[in-house]
Amino acid sequence: MWLLAVIVGSAAAAGVAPAQEDPPKPSRQELAADTKLFLTLASKALKWEEPTDPVRIAGPVYFVGTKGLGSYLIATADGHVLLNTGMPSSAQMIAASVKKLGFDPKDIKLLIAGHPHIDHVGALADLKEQTGAKVAIMREDVQAITDGGKDDFHYGGDWKVMGFRQCKVDRVLRDEDTIKMGDVVLTAYHTPGHTRGATTWVASIVDDGKPLVVAWPDGGGVNPGYRLVKNPSYPGIDRDYRRTFDRWERLKPDVFLAPHTEAFGFAEKRKRAARDGVAAWVDPEGYRRWVATKKREFEELVELETAPAGGERK
Repeated sequence: MWLLAVIVGSAAAAGVAPAQEDPPKPSRQELAADTKLFLTLASKALKWEEPTDPVRIAGPVYFVGTKGLGSYLIATADGHVLLNTGMPSSAQMIAASVKKLGFDPKDIKLLIAGHPHIDHVGALADLKEQTGAKVAIMREDVQAITDGGKDDFHYGGDWKVMGFRQCKVDRVLRDEDTIKMGDVVLTAYHTPGHTRGATTWVASIVDDGKPLVVAWPDGGGVNPGYRLVKNPSYPGIDRDYRRTFDRWERLKPDVFLAPHTEAFGFAEKRKRAARDGVAAWVDPEGYRRWVATKKREFEELVELETAPAGGERK
């Protein structure tokens, strides 16, 4: 629910709500009923389309996204991998960030993603065209990438608002498949819930001779309008979420990154990194707290759904 909290807390600053002393804040139900409002508020309040400077995280891992959305370059001598492409407007910003780091966007050989929503794969087709890279996607999300979001269990009916350019998938992934680029091996873990094929990526890297495990957890967010138990958005969605949280709890990353920068304190960690270097990004305790928070938010929403009509939560 962090996304909702940030949206309603920032609506006035985003210039979407009317200027007044106490601007009305949309409820979760209102955001669920108006996808365009949800997308507009989130994009502006969370700075999804505002550029920011790229930065090296650790070893071959670099941040090349916007202020609010995480896109990541994994650079190797044999070519690069790009994880997540942000909103449709982000293609040129990402390419510019890659160049600013001293790399050639045309050396990106593989495009991967956490899940196929407009804020994370909106520029996928454009960057595929620009770089000539192949696209690898978890099996359960391949159709959504191929048809531009029409297959999404929740947003498919709002494709004109939430859709993105259709994109060919070159490699279909399954749970625990690996991708090797240079001396980096990325493992794809199927962590569904947020989408049917949401994918948590994990890589073992080396920074200045020190081994580090980097994770990009994905799949645990519950958007406004998702139904978990009563008339579920898709059969078994509640079990999928719980399996995802269980898998996250078993991971032990040193560094955790995310598709939304607020989730892992990107701005604050970048400031510290100017002084402390890679150590600023090492945050195993923060990861465990984040997983616990996501799990608790999910269970609170289940409790709300299952509470007797007119009753209160226990």
